[in-house]
Amino acid sequence: MGKRRRVDERKAAKSGRSRRHLVLGGVAVAALGGGAVAVYTVFGAGAAANDGSGDATAVKSGPLSAGEVRTAATAFLTAWQKGTVAKAAAATDDSAAAKTALTGFTKDAHIEDVTLSRGKRSGDDVPFTVKGTVSYKGTQKPLTYKSALTVVRAVKDGEPIVEWRPSVVHPDLAEGDRLVTGEAGTPPVKALDRDGGELTTEKYPSLGSILDGLREKYGKKAGGKAGVELRIVRADPAENEDRDGDGNGDGDGKSSAEPTDPTDSANSTKSTGEKAADKTLLELSEGTPGELRTTLSPSLQALAEEKVAATKRASVVMMRPSTGEILAAANSGSFNVAFQGSLAPGSTMKIVSSALLIDKGLASADKVHPCPKFSSYGGWKFQNDDKFEIKGGTFKASFARSCNTAFVSQAKELDDDSLTKEAQEVFGLGLNNWALGVSSFDGAVPVQSDAPMAASLIGQGGVRMNPLNMASVVATAKTGVFKQPYLVPPSVDDRTLATASRPLSETVRTQLVELLRYTAAAGTAAEAMSGLGPDYGAKTGSAEVDGQKEANGWFTAWKGDLASAGVVQQGGHGSESAGPIVAALLKAGSAG
Repeated sequence: MGKRRRVDERKAAKSGRSRRHLVLGGVAVAALGGGAVAVYTVFGAGAAANDGSGDATAVKSGPLSAGEVRTAATAFLTAWQKGTVAKAAAATDDSAAAKTALTGFTKDAHIEDVTLSRGKRSGDDVPFTVKGTVSYKGTQKPLTYKSALTVVRAVKDGEPIVEWRPSVVHPDLAEGDRLVTGEAGTPPVKALDRDGGELTTEKYPSLGSILDGLREKYGKKAGGKAGVELRIVRADPAENEDRDGDGNGDGDGKSSAEPTDPTDSANSTKSTGEKAADKTLLELSEGTPGELRTTLSPSLQALAEEKVAATKRASVVMMRPSTGEILAAANSGSFNVAFQGSLAPGSTMKIVSSALLIDKGLASADKVHPCPKFSSYGGWKFQNDDKFEIKGGTFKASFARSCNTAFVSQAKELDDDSLTKEAQEVFGLGLNNWALGVSSFDGAVPVQSDAPMAASLIGQGGVRMNPLNMASVVATAKTGVFKQPYLVPPSVDDRTLATASRPLSETVRTQLVELLRYTAAAGTAAEAMSGLGPDYGAKTGSAEVDGQKEANGWFTAWKGDLASAGVVQQGGHGSESAGPIVAALLKAGSAG
């Protein structure tokens, strides 16, 4: 990326005032109307600063005028349109990177007859429209898209110049990406639902990244033939360490890092080290798609799409506990939070923590268990929602009301790695080995100590999950055995699904089911789960996030042989935000 440092605008003279440039004692200044004096800059260590000659050029500063923005934008766009790449690149703050990208625009992407139309500026930003023709081996197609650029002051002399970013060439380009026209890297795939119907983004908008992932992995295996297309070839993170990844593995040797969620900077993490799927921008000639059947239910996927679309920043997953088949996955945003999100799960994590405490003999569903207003551990003071307490109540009562201190109070009896082992060995979480058929983040329960360890017991600290993970957790609690969720049957490519090293003991499973049923019937999940009993169970959660006014609302539940989980970011209480979405899917699935 080019250097983006701007001259301090606070030192700028207001536009419209007359200026008389002076040089005083090696400092370039401007005399302003009214007798005020504003400093432009101090000379550096060059000869002009040292030899007393005073022969130096002042560095312009201050806000850019409308004329400067238009002039700089026009110079760049005109040179680009004429094909004078060197001149266009020189009009940016990173001529080397700009020259490479603009050269590739013609030679690699085969885009010709380019017309660039400047739009109305907004401050220092200038939108523009790109029109051209993509021509490859006798096949041509028109191309039109919108982009934008930003004008800044050059560090060297303060002159207006275009700030270079790959997205100037095309808004979907990131650092290291390339525009390429040619035979498609992979043949197209006709993805089918479990009933044989075609899955398209027109029908199911949430499936965009999933369908791209299916093509990337199964295009050749499904028997298709590649066509010719203009596409974005994504950068290889191994060659470009600064570029963030967008997912975490597809079942073939995953990275141990977590994915980036661009929709939630408070919860985003570093790159996975895994190449993102290429993106098709224009199809010049159609390839012959191969067919690939998935486990998605058309009716449940449609309902999931409808429910999340009505709620800002919502994501939901539904699966079958007995097999692991994923029946629906939807998001209200463009990022696939349902499979790749990395968020603190709040009190839904208490399912795993309860299994641990019961396993260790530190809790039992019907035995009296402490739930004070406050509980301290590792220097932190924890409290319950509205500082409630339950005097003489059972562990089941604490679970159903989501008492934080009932769990934190037991931290002193646990080893630092106790929760990590329970999550990995029983629930199959955090091992980076799930093989869905597309990219996924498989949860993270890192070993922590002191206060963060106690916070992990209530789904905060370093614990990170997504709706897929939490649907799997409640499914494991119901059946007692972890069944890795999957979207593409393993028989398609003979891949091995992840397993857990041990099941829940029958004693623990029975008590977990009792806790979840009671919560669905008389606890925090009762309103959302009304009418879905008796073969049901649920857990609510609210996860605090730094910088957010509202907590993320979580809800996970089962009904019969269906399990679902959802999150609404900045949704507050999970019972009110994610709960109705999950309950609607369970109701529809059980009715069908």
